[in-house]
Amino acid sequence: MSVTLPPVIVRADRAQNYSDRKAIVAAALEAGYTNIILKEEDAALTQLGRYTAITSDGKYLSVAGQRIGADLTLKGAEDMEEAYSIKNTLPYLIITPSDWKVIPLENLISRFQSSATSVYICVKTPDEAKLSFETMEVGADGVCITPDYPADIAGFSRVSATEFPEAELKPAVVTKIEPLSLGDRVCIDTCSLLAPGEGMLIGSQSSCLFLVCSESFESEYVNARPFRVNAGAVHSYLLCPDKTTRYLSEIAAGSSVLTRKPDGTLRAVSVGRVKIEVRPMLLIEAEADGKTYSVVLQNAETIRLGTPSGAVSVSALMIGDEVLVRLESGGRHFGHAMAETICEK
Repeated sequence: MSVTLPPVIVRADRAQNYSDRKAIVAAALEAGYTNIILKEEDAALTQLGRYTAITSDGKYLSVAGQRIGADLTLKGAEDMEEAYSIKNTLPYLIITPSDWKVIPLENLISRFQSSATSVYICVKTPDEAKLSFETMEVGADGVCITPDYPADIAGFSRVSATEFPEAELKPAVVTKIEPLSLGDRVCIDTCSLLAPGEGMLIGSQSSCLFLVCSESFESEYVNARPFRVNAGAVHSYLLCPDKTTRYLSEIAAGSSVLTRKPDGTLRAVSVGRVKIEVRPMLLIEAEADGKTYSVVLQNAETIRLGTPSGAVSVSALMIGDEVLVRLESGGRHFGHAMAETICEK
């Protein structure tokens, strides 16, 4: 069994009494965290919900009896040497700094960079979490929220945003709008209500992704569906929360997808349903930085692109209008960014 931890996990094993540990697990689940460290004797807490229970015996971490990492409190030079000795021997190393200082963290990040061991730092405040992710630009692989009280967990609601890719948008000028024949288009129905103008970053080239907005607007013909993004043709790339791109054809119920609000806020939302149906399609080309990029969407007035003045229906879009795009240099290999020369037309 292979266990992969997300960038933010929670530990409930440090509270003194069982009722407090139970309350921390409940608060973590309420906040959407599904990887939680428990004391070995607290197996009953797995009944509070469906999540990955990581048990700690004070030295090692296990999931379903499989050892996945080490649990180490950092007090001095000897502990640093012990931490270094774990490199490449276990998938994860959870570090609790007894005295929060940046230099030991820098040493750990530099030693473990590109190794087979991911370093997680136990933090008590969102500021400590932010520092962990930003130290030496690379940052720790993850943080482990270690709350004194269950209510403390709510303050970390934005911490996971540090894992997201950059999504600065710039205007591109529409140069072509051409109806196509029928094609397979993908509707992504999320488990969240999306704000007007909130959307997903989608395109035919990974180097240029268009902001395709949610169906959060009332129409003369249909009611608003604020959970939905009519995302476009099956071949298209979609930017995901883990910084990779995926083809729309690969998205399914349970997938995690990235959305962007008009104010630039990013969040991960879960997919509840995907609908792939044959529909008339529309090719839209736009120019930015001297290059031409494209996106293929369903030819229907309910589909909107983000523009500097707000979400605009593709049926109202004109040559010369500006749309918002995310540009990226290099290419992608199996969804991962690569520093290579690539031409996609």
